[in-house]
Amino acid sequence: MCGRYSIYEPMDHYLKELAPEQLVINGYDLWAIERYNVAPTTRVEIIRPVNEGLSVDKVRWGWSPFWAKGKRPDPINARVETVMTGKFFKELWPNGRALAPANGWFEWVMDPKDPKKKQPYFIRLRSQRPMFFAALAQVHPDQETDEREGFVIITAASDSGLVDIHDRRPLVLSPEMAKEWVDPGLSPARAEEIARAGSRPTDEFEWFRVGKAVGNVRSQGAELIEPEMASDLFDDQ
Repeated sequence: MCGRYSIYEPMDHYLKELAPEQLVINGYDLWAIERYNVAPTTRVEIIRPVNEGLSVDKVRWGWSPFWAKGKRPDPINARVETVMTGKFFKELWPNGRALAPANGWFEWVMDPKDPKKKQPYFIRLRSQRPMFFAALAQVHPDQETDEREGFVIITAASDSGLVDIHDRRPLVLSPEMAKEWVDPGLSPARAEEIARAGSRPTDEFEWFRVGKAVGNVRSQGAELIEPEMASDLFDDQ
């Protein structure tokens, strides 16, 4: 999974899809989020479980344990194959479970004739309903700023047509699975089951090429997710 995604509806839009009856313990903005090009290291809304219900927090995308800080950029993703057993994410698994709500994500396809040329694609649900990326987060709401905070998105291997776009994809959960994922009482064994087998099937997604402006982290706006028409994948590069 490449490091860009979109979240542009009001937070209520995602919460109603996830768990309309669930108590959200803190306030959040009621207007549209309008983040069409979320990039690593930026702060963005995530949903996480707390004892009283759910909490919406703006958290930095990227995280490292204290002993790895400064050695390399903080990872933004965690591979499902190793996140449960590896040392790196031990602080987060399984009690750091969270959701990154989204409307879709971007991937770049390399031109087989020229590796320097890449075509961005936007991937979303065919229904265009909200997505929920399974995530792991460390959050300290009592601290105004805390360098230990951050979150990562869990990724899995792609299958079917998605392999042609990228060999990895975010672990996208159905609303039912997502609600279970942020249940404070979820057992570690069940969390592992969801992580390994809970991803929505490829046939629920669609993908299409978009303009290259998304490659600039400063680019925002709905035009970034509009389909770009061309007769050949790399004919205009």
